[in-house]
Amino acid sequence: MLNLIQEAADFIRSAISLQPEVAIVLGSGLGNLTSDMEVKEVIRYQGIPHFPVSTVEGHEGKLFCGTFSGKPVLVMSGRFHYYEGYSMKEVTFPVRVMQRLGIRFLFLSNAAGGLNPSFKMGDVMLITDHINYFPENPLRGKNIPELGERFPDMSEPYDKQLRALVLQISAEKGISLRQGVYLGTSGPSYETPAETRFFRTIGADAVGMSTIPEVIAARHGGTRVAAFSVITNCNNPDNMLQTSHSEVQRVARQAETDLRSIIYELIKRL
Repeated sequence: MLNLIQEAADFIRSAISLQPEVAIVLGSGLGNLTSDMEVKEVIRYQGIPHFPVSTVEGHEGKLFCGTFSGKPVLVMSGRFHYYEGYSMKEVTFPVRVMQRLGIRFLFLSNAAGGLNPSFKMGDVMLITDHINYFPENPLRGKNIPELGERFPDMSEPYDKQLRALVLQISAEKGISLRQGVYLGTSGPSYETPAETRFFRTIGADAVGMSTIPEVIAARHGGTRVAAFSVITNCNNPDNMLQTSHSEVQRVARQAETDLRSIIYELIKRL
């Protein structure tokens, strides 16, 4: 596994002209963040050795290297999901590769269903913690010491200092930012009313099908993480509305302006 990660990292290193310390993973409907970027190089996932290929509509499948406010950044437009049939090792492979490239900060975004009754469609939620409801952990199996220790601490999966900075930025910009706990499921089916009620009961504010495996791998390797959910639908178990992927993408695009503004300023202040 380690040699595959190194081969992919060596290929990317040879193809880019910068040394980024920040990486961003964009979720459904959030691909336009790269329009704020001074792009230097673009690499299709298909061209990177051992990289999976995204199969989800709205996930572009490209790695962008460039700068935000003069700071070098890698941006993944499109991620990989357990429900696509990939193993957890494959889902988190890009995080491992970016860590070998020297990434110190990882920012993630996703589209999620709102469980907190005070949330509304189009809200942006800063993730403060998570509940791993996936059937598998990306660290399952033989541990590779070069990637991290066997039993990594998860008492602070989402960096406290980064979260404080995000809250400061959102207040200065007048952006209404929610905070809450994200629950990750395997998908790809959306939640039933009973599941929605259960997830809310156990403390989740939003539910989605990504992010948590990447966060676990990132923290295993010592990378600092901040993550955001765009609330694309609100799940009231007593009055469930039908949800479609196209609707999720539409609402995510509407909320993108605020999230782009926050992430751009966050990178600027690192």
